[in-house]
Amino acid sequence: MAIPNKIPYDILFDLWRTWLTQNEWMPLDKWLKNHLRKNTNPKSEFASAKSNTRELSLCMFSAMRYFQLACALEESYQKQEMLNWAAWDKTWVQSSAKKIPVAGFWFWIALREKNENAGPKALRDLTARKAWFDKLEQYFSLSEQPEEILLWSGLRPQWVPLLEERKVKSQWTDEQLTDFINQQNIAPPLWLRVQKSLPLDDVVKKLQQDSVHVELDQEGHLFARGGKHLSGAAAHKEGLVEIQDLASQQIALAVDVKPGQKVWDACAGAGGKSLAIAARMNNKGVVIATDLHGYKLEELKRRSKRAEFHNIRSFEWAGDEPLRLPKEVAQQQGFDWVLIDAPCSSAGTWRRNPDARWRLSESDTQELIALQQKILTNAVKAVRAGGHLVYATCSWQVSENEAQVEWFIKNNPEFVLVNQTMLGAPFQDSDAMFVAVLKRN
Repeated sequence: MAIPNKIPYDILFDLWRTWLTQNEWMPLDKWLKNHLRKNTNPKSEFASAKSNTRELSLCMFSAMRYFQLACALEESYQKQEMLNWAAWDKTWVQSSAKKIPVAGFWFWIALREKNENAGPKALRDLTARKAWFDKLEQYFSLSEQPEEILLWSGLRPQWVPLLEERKVKSQWTDEQLTDFINQQNIAPPLWLRVQKSLPLDDVVKKLQQDSVHVELDQEGHLFARGGKHLSGAAAHKEGLVEIQDLASQQIALAVDVKPGQKVWDACAGAGGKSLAIAARMNNKGVVIATDLHGYKLEELKRRSKRAEFHNIRSFEWAGDEPLRLPKEVAQQQGFDWVLIDAPCSSAGTWRRNPDARWRLSESDTQELIALQQKILTNAVKAVRAGGHLVYATCSWQVSENEAQVEWFIKNNPEFVLVNQTMLGAPFQDSDAMFVAVLKRN
């Protein structure tokens, strides 16, 4: 989803200036909803934006993919010199974007997205900027420095060690790492999961009748690309399908549940994995879904009712202490399966949420690692003998994944590792996620 040809720059410039006023960026998709869909004041600067919502959203997401690069292009252009990009990255701050002329910033974005025709034309130095961009594009295309390759790809040069660590741990080739990096600027399709026992062909036909453009990949997984919004389709209203990324679906499948068993989804959120697990239980057994945020669980209640799953129960759990086991779970001395889809840096979701990459920091990662360990420590007591713990994140960082599994086994030697793997990108057109399955002796 690149920057479109026709852009309402009068609206976009105001939107961009407002975005930059934030001290801390909230998720872009939620922010855009507030400013493009809920703003009904006819005097508002965004009042005429509703008809251009898709175009404006595409532009803002493109800007977030190449945000730091645009800052680098501007500074080097103003100085008319090639910078030491790795050193520059160490001192770069997001707020520097506020000093860039808005039209100039968006011209860099349009050029990087290879759509010069979409760039703003009201620039007195347009020709000079284009010449400078061509010079740098040639330079970066010939560079073999990993830091410079990342910068041109919309990723921070300082992330080279983290990506190299992932490459080694997953035994990726150089080409697979390159594919992974390139994928970060291409949004994956909207993956769908069929959650009722209806033939797949019938579900596809039903969706197509509602003008939802759906396809099947080579392995028979269902995805949508364009057409009518899924929320208005009968198949979605009837609970036949749910939106769930392909990697997330595979995490749920790692919980190899059987009807009648007892499962705890400890960090359930809105319940996508809880629903996927319950779909294989034939309303037998129980799924306990907990989360720190009660409002997320309200969404799960609506979704489980729509799907007619009656074996899902939910309540808040903050992870600060062991779970008080429900009576039927206490009788068998723990759950058969405990899933911890842990809070994480969300680095694996950058394809859908490019703004999230600029929230990644070492200090935040260390705080998340401590939180993940706290949740693991307090959840492990709920796994019965012979039961399984499934640990997952939507991050590709080794420190949040394999390193955490190693830490866990060291502190809980009664568990053995069954398997662990990265899911999704670069091998599938989806987010990148991690899952590990451990068994208690």
